[in-house]
Amino acid sequence: MVFVSKIYLPDKEKYKSYIDKIYESGWVTNNGPLVQELEKRLEEHLGVKNLLCVANGTIALQIAYMLLELEGEVITTPFTFVSTTGSIAAEKLTPVFSDIDAKSYNLDPAKIESAVTGKTSAIVPCHVFGNACEIDEIDEIARKHNLKVIYDASHAFGVTYKGKSILSYGDVSAISFHGTKFFHTVEGAALVIKDDALYEKAKVIRNYGSDAPDSVSMVGINGKMNELEAAMGLCVLDEVDTILAQRRKSHEYYAEQLKDYIQMQSFNKDASQSYSYFSIVLRSEEEMAAVRAALIAQDISPRQYFKPSLDTVPYVEERQVMEVARDIASRILVIPIHSDVEPTVAKIVIETLQKMRG
Repeated sequence: MVFVSKIYLPDKEKYKSYIDKIYESGWVTNNGPLVQELEKRLEEHLGVKNLLCVANGTIALQIAYMLLELEGEVITTPFTFVSTTGSIAAEKLTPVFSDIDAKSYNLDPAKIESAVTGKTSAIVPCHVFGNACEIDEIDEIARKHNLKVIYDASHAFGVTYKGKSILSYGDVSAISFHGTKFFHTVEGAALVIKDDALYEKAKVIRNYGSDAPDSVSMVGINGKMNELEAAMGLCVLDEVDTILAQRRKSHEYYAEQLKDYIQMQSFNKDASQSYSYFSIVLRSEEEMAAVRAALIAQDISPRQYFKPSLDTVPYVEERQVMEVARDIASRILVIPIHSDVEPTVAKIVIETLQKMRG
């Protein structure tokens, strides 16, 4: 079975050379030398400062909320992976949803202000499938209402917006390095923090709130990345440009072959792309189900990212139905973009639609 994502494993001997260093030093966690090296190299590669590696993407978001001392309500998107909402609820904050744009799949800036109340402390948009949000409009709303902005940039490795790393926008950006991502550390993530003082504070939060061996200065969390994960990241980073070029080729192939048959995501013209995923939106839920079944019958397993629309999960307060998010979630499929199966997948999708549509 071919799945949507496939973990990229670098040269085994290269990885082993890093593992040998770990065995020689005996340093496996607690901000080891490989984590520090990875942070420095990622800052250089991405063109950012104040990058902090952490254990996973959910913890990255939680640290961001703790760091900014958020309270009350947080406006976010219903169309993202569940950890975006789950991390908000886990920090005893109230997720408040604003609907998405039907073409970009990102938060629709025109709808955000109507969700702002006296209890709102932040906006948490997501660059869905690496597609840059309308950053200028979101930041303007945040300034107007004195709100913090934390971008969930889980899919946006290497993306630039108006010539700058997309991670440099907002108060904090969080990016995932999970094994499903084309740059990964098996598990892992990073925060990019605009303010230097907050960056130093985040280091303390990541280490249980301990700022010295015999001192605890604030509430914290165990958010550390370990050395074995950092070793994987250092290996993958050496090859990430080649990986990205291959994914771009696959992405462009799908776009050309499928453009006359399905709805595709509209990308921000001021930004580059990450080519992290390729999504297709069918005309109806029934058509989506038929295409999905045809692919599965030939050992290709697409995913309905992101279903369910998060305004339907049981632990959030239902204030308003997110009609666009629910509609897109019911008709979307994300198809494989990593295993030289693109011609086969495109052929099955087209043939299935031609049969259905006569």
